[in-house]
Amino acid sequence: MFTKILIANRGEIACRVAATARRMGIRTVAVYSEADAGAKHVAVCDEAVLIGPAAAKDSYLRGDKIIEVAKALGAQAVHPGYGFLSENAEFAEACEAAGLVFIGPPGSSMRAMGSKSAAKQLMEQANVPLVPGYHGDDQDPELLQSEANRIGYPVLLKASAGGGGKGMRVVERSEDFQAALASCKREAISSFGDDKVLAEKYLQRPRHIEIQVFADKHGNCVYLHERDCSVQRRHQKVLEEAPAPGMTIERRAAMGEAAVAAARAVGYVGAGTVEFIANQDGSFYFMEMNTRLQVEHPVTEMITGTDLVEWQLRVAAGQTLPKQQHELAIHGHAIEARVYAENPEKGFLPSIGTLRFMDVPSHVSFELGSGGGTNAAPAGVRIDSGVREGDAISPFYDPMIAKLIVWGADRTQALSRMAQALSEFHIVGLATNIAFLKRLVEGQAFSSADLDTGLIERNNASLFPAAGPAPKAALALAAVALADAEQALSVSSNPADPWTSTHGWRMNGTYRRQLSFGDEYSATLDARTYDLKLAYHPHGWVLDLDGAAHPLALVSKNGGEYAIRLDGAALHGTVRRDGELLHVFTGGQHYTLHYADPMAHAGETEAAGGRLTAPMPGKVVAVIAKDGQTVKKGEALVIMEAMKMEHTIAAPSDGLVEEILYQVGDQVADGAPLLAFKAAA
Repeated sequence: MFTKILIANRGEIACRVAATARRMGIRTVAVYSEADAGAKHVAVCDEAVLIGPAAAKDSYLRGDKIIEVAKALGAQAVHPGYGFLSENAEFAEACEAAGLVFIGPPGSSMRAMGSKSAAKQLMEQANVPLVPGYHGDDQDPELLQSEANRIGYPVLLKASAGGGGKGMRVVERSEDFQAALASCKREAISSFGDDKVLAEKYLQRPRHIEIQVFADKHGNCVYLHERDCSVQRRHQKVLEEAPAPGMTIERRAAMGEAAVAAARAVGYVGAGTVEFIANQDGSFYFMEMNTRLQVEHPVTEMITGTDLVEWQLRVAAGQTLPKQQHELAIHGHAIEARVYAENPEKGFLPSIGTLRFMDVPSHVSFELGSGGGTNAAPAGVRIDSGVREGDAISPFYDPMIAKLIVWGADRTQALSRMAQALSEFHIVGLATNIAFLKRLVEGQAFSSADLDTGLIERNNASLFPAAGPAPKAALALAAVALADAEQALSVSSNPADPWTSTHGWRMNGTYRRQLSFGDEYSATLDARTYDLKLAYHPHGWVLDLDGAAHPLALVSKNGGEYAIRLDGAALHGTVRRDGELLHVFTGGQHYTLHYADPMAHAGETEAAGGRLTAPMPGKVVAVIAKDGQTVKKGEALVIMEAMKMEHTIAAPSDGLVEEILYQVGDQVADGAPLLAFKAAA
């Protein structure tokens, strides 16, 4: 067995490989780019080496540098993860030439499966079912159209060297063929440097089912059952599950045996995935083979009790497969959701930014049996992630935040656990697809296993509903969080000093304040505003919303988690404040409210009668402007302290400070004029 390996990747797969290697007593070396200097995978490995600038072509794709680092640090093997160099035959062969073990298939296997056309020809020889189509080398446009006419429309054009949904076009009619072909070829040459295409029958409502295969260097090859990856957007997977719903024992065996035949046909070694397109009637056809570990491999691990990364390391070290085919039974059901920094409402555009807060679901665990696995029930919730709270999602790499995986004794339990886990997964700082994933999992189509690759498009209306107003519960939680935060600031103050009290005590009355919230995008024309009043009482508050009074009390809190009682009913939620935005998570939903802090914006728009007034009672702690001073818009004039926080009163426009009315240390009442100000003409 190896004593040290280099991980030629980043993100969650690098962290995953490092965790398994550590459990096996193997030291790990991480490589990282300048953009990843503080990344999680750098921290979890035993050693780390800077490999180049942020751009992948100058760092993670520099196979020569990676090999140089591996040799210099005494690594015996290189694990490529997935993406980057994982399916690069030249890199695999360069590793072997340098005396390093490439933890993956031989370069010859990658080449055989790297071209979709060549792979289809090989599979035809191995009697693996193929979709009716044309996979030949002759790329004459007239010949291609003739073949499409023979196959029958609709026809799918695919870049032979493609992947990730690029270089694909569905052609509905013969008269549209040439335009679609030209477009497909342009995208293929741009993305892959090869404009060769193949044409296949486009199946109606197909399912995407793939088989995990594993082969060693001693001629053994097994399949670890199937995964259903039908839920996709733009040909990229969103949800994966194992086993596939509705799969019969006979069909599973037929697909598994076909996948093993495909692997044997190319002399495969290591972990691989044979992907099939399946009709609703159960017929299936070979699509392609991914000659690496897949992103969705955890669902296979969860139902088979195996650690596929450990299998990779053992097979690469020359050991035989830890299990034989008859030992690979299915236990329960697993579902994986890919949590991305992206905005589904804006066409799934990637989102970049800092993970200001990241609350993960409770009861998360990741335990796989050593030596090939165990049949014991795994943990119900697992998270594979390459980032931590405080990390940034950069524009340089894939915007995946985490893979959320759940296991259940059956699909019903797995669905329930996934919905609950998504409701507990809270991220603040950038846009994510978590709410979309929750709607997808709870939707009728997925929950009833009415699966096909067009599921998202078919259910567009329910998956992308119009945003509704923030409910009373979310507004109440936001109000409690603000009031509680203010009170927490005065805990260390002298309780006998009324000036430092933030409990709203009044001698002969009730303190009432107005709070104003708005939707996150408050600059839009259709943005909603929420004006409410909060009356302070000895044991809580009364919330006045739309003219109705609602008794409100804080029952308990734990960090940003609040248990409150509203109108006598118990409510729970989490509130995270990010600047002027309050992120409220309650009832499985995420509401983003803009809080218009009156002290933070005092003076910006208020200069009634030429005088800037104090919007709340407080104390003057600094006077920056002078009588007769000319100032620019936004310049600080006076600093007040209220609720144990400092607030700057700024010039609302260019103008002249005519007179300062208070000095440092003076107490000012709510609405008191602080200075006389004359706006510039």
